[in-house]
Amino acid sequence: MALQFGTYYTLIFAAVVLLVGKFLVQRVRWLREFNIPEPVAGGLVAALVSWGLNLATGVQPSFDAGLQNAFMLVFFSSIGLSANFAKLRAGGLGLVVFLLVVIVFIVVQDSVGVALASALGLDPLIGLIAGSVTLVGGHGTAGAWGQVLEQQHGVRGAVTLGIACATFGLVIGGLIGGPLAKWLIQRNDLRGPQANGQAGALEAGTPNFEFPHKTRIITADAAIETMALFAGCLAFAEFMTHFTAGTAVQLPTFVWALGGGVLIRNILDYVFNFEVFDRAIDVFGNVGLSIYLAIALLSLKLWELAGLAGPLVVILAAQTVVMAAYAGFITFRVMGRDYDAAVLCAGHCGFGMGATPTAVANMQAITNQYGASHKAFLIVPMVGAFFIDLVNAVAIQVFIKMFG
Repeated sequence: MALQFGTYYTLIFAAVVLLVGKFLVQRVRWLREFNIPEPVAGGLVAALVSWGLNLATGVQPSFDAGLQNAFMLVFFSSIGLSANFAKLRAGGLGLVVFLLVVIVFIVVQDSVGVALASALGLDPLIGLIAGSVTLVGGHGTAGAWGQVLEQQHGVRGAVTLGIACATFGLVIGGLIGGPLAKWLIQRNDLRGPQANGQAGALEAGTPNFEFPHKTRIITADAAIETMALFAGCLAFAEFMTHFTAGTAVQLPTFVWALGGGVLIRNILDYVFNFEVFDRAIDVFGNVGLSIYLAIALLSLKLWELAGLAGPLVVILAAQTVVMAAYAGFITFRVMGRDYDAAVLCAGHCGFGMGATPTAVANMQAITNQYGASHKAFLIVPMVGAFFIDLVNAVAIQVFIKMFG
């Protein structure tokens, strides 16, 4: 029996999840010590309550997916609106190197999935579903490619399987990123700027999302202007999604939202010389991030994950180990073995197993304790939200041609 909650109730529950997560992180020592993001802490409690309700009564709570999607688009729009060319240049060589590290990881992730699926007697394409299709790709990519694999390659239940794997990845990505970064920081005796000394750190060059709990002073006029910018991004994303449907340049809607933000921001900056109010974009973006994660975790159907086949559990467990090992031994070393590299590892675990919002939440959990990492907050949102989807689409197509 389904219990459907509408838009308003979904928003209320999401706010409660965030408040519960904040309370738990403040009161439970090990959550703070392992840098578990607040939406993940609160969301898992809500998911466990839903699971208990399902076991006891058979009721399956469900929440407004449209609201979740809307806040996801707001978050990605905020990434684009904060990415003027000056900030992209600031990412510099580090952005290129990190992108190369991530490209290699996608190949590793898909190779592990396909190899284990074959060894366990499964269709190799199921291993691809338990690879970058769902882990790097997330729920949107899982749904899109799941339909392709079902209709064109005969993989039965690919969409359902993909959503389950993506859900697993979203949870695990939020659980392993913080502890891994903390371990790297302590093991290598790294030093970041202390979080309690950042009150005056909100200078013009600070990347968005870096200090989510700091007070931002914004006006009603700035809020209205910013809402108009977000509306422009969403309108652009909707138009381009329909315009490019079925073409070679078809991309997920959130990529168009991010791209629209980049276009609007830089046209306003360099053509009209209009000063975009970054603090308002930051507030809107962090709100979108938090509510998206809260609804995503609130919507977890743990009873579906509990029913995953044994071989698939083996593949996903192996992917978790591979992700942690790759980030800890490859990403960390290639990116410089310093504090910024440790924060980048937290972000890599977030979108390598789940989604870019999880990556940002992981990094926030670390920087709230140890201090700012401008480099990580410049690089991860752009790589995880934009470049990675283009690269992942190519990698998936190559593997399908090889094993389909």
